[in-house]
Amino acid sequence: MAKEMLDRLSSEYPFSVSVIDLNTPAGQEIALQAGVLFPPGILIDGKPFSYGRPSEKKFRRELERANAIASS
Repeated sequence: MAKEMLDRLSSEYPFSVSVIDLNTPAGQEIALQAGVLFPPGILIDGKPFSYGRPSEKKFRRELERANAIASS
């Protein structure tokens, strides 16, 4: 569900998605540092945004905020 949301929104907003398996050492390290309790974990610019089922509305708001900052 999260992947579908990110794929859909990537056609509307300029961002890229990297998928890292939480069962790998790199995935475990990122999850520990970001406080991801269970998948999927979403980080924006390396900072924790959400884990579990993401809110599309909240993610859109964050993308709009980031675009506004980048445009100014």
